Amino acid sequence: MDLPSPVRASRRSNVDPFRAMDVMAEANRMKAAGLPVISLAVGQPSASVPAQALDAARRFMEAGRIGYTDALGRASLRERIARQAVAAYGVALSPERVMVTTGSSAGFNLAFLAAFDEGDRVAIATPGYPAYRNILRALGLVPVDICVDATEGYLLTADRLLAEHRLEPLQGVLIASPANPTGTVTPRAEFERLIRVAEGEGITFISDEIYHGLVFGEPAASALEFTDRAILVNSFSKYYCMTGWRVGWLVLPPELVRVAERLAQSLYISPPELSQVAAEAVMDATAELDAIRDTYDANRRLLEVALPEIGFRDIAPVDGAFYAYAGVPEGKGQATAFARRVLAETHVAITPGTDFDPARGEDFVRLSYAGHPTEIATAVERLRRFLAKP
Repeated sequence: MDLPSPVRASRRSNVDPFRAMDVMAEANRMKAAGLPVISLAVGQPSASVPAQALDAARRFMEAGRIGYTDALGRASLRERIARQAVAAYGVALSPERVMVTTGSSAGFNLAFLAAFDEGDRVAIATPGYPAYRNILRALGLVPVDICVDATEGYLLTADRLLAEHRLEPLQGVLIASPANPTGTVTPRAEFERLIRVAEGEGITFISDEIYHGLVFGEPAASALEFTDRAILVNSFSKYYCMTGWRVGWLVLPPELVRVAERLAQSLYISPPELSQVAAEAVMDATAELDAIRDTYDANRRLLEVALPEIGFRDIAPVDGAFYAYAGVPEGKGQATAFARRVLAETHVAITPGTDFDPARGEDFVRLSYAGHPTEIATAVERLRRFLAKP
């Protein structure tokens, strides 16, 4: 008689897949088979990390010892991040409030664990980054989707937040500006209103500022400009082109620094030291990084014109980050099947919107324009030919 397996998956592991990663895996298999695939599926800069970061890492490796650091990160990097706050936002920030993390992913884990208890309700805008929802659920928290759309510029407003809180109390809210997948930047006045409403209602405010530095109009506001009560999450992956180095940071309210440190000591020990050395150096590569951002801007302007021309609709304002979120052209079916056909027939990888909006995502796709301008232009022409077919 067959015995039941003693191994079972936990209930907390029952989260949706990150479909953008699945698309990337399929695109990589096709590339390995020799097919000329262009990937617009994953938010990863095509540019290499600036040379001075590599040089700093190389010198550190030659010294011969890479080890643990404090759980909060190297003191010199925390100080450098604090100085950046002055330069970027005109805000004095104590390095004691800065915590270096193993990518922003670890930052979200630590922020959620430090600030919330099991069953707490945390509001997020939908469409939004799927890992928010998945991490919250895996930690026993309740993600509260507040749906936004093209008619309101894909913005989660203070009024919408307060209305949701009145229906059933919220313990937290997470605002990303610029946002993934939409690229929407929350206007400064509205961003401040969100913070004031959250603080007035006792709602913990988490600010995802991962795409700061990648804004193509009015600069995005930082939570640091308005409060020392918010949790700020940032990363070296996007503007700084360091995705694979897995290094990010938190800015925490003073009361939560030791809380997050205790958690990190057991969960992660410390962020990777070599990555921290490179990250500190890359913060001085502004000229090179801004030149990379200018290529994204050129790609963005190309897509702003081309996507509606070839049939995409309900396109989110392409204000920042490096994404276009757009409705599937009329008559082309649902997003998952549409993305599969596009990849198979044009060798262009795009992400179906179901990653970002479980309810309405089959009507949308996300296209990343973080690639080389020649690749983006080629991908647009392939899509144009594909969509022109009857």
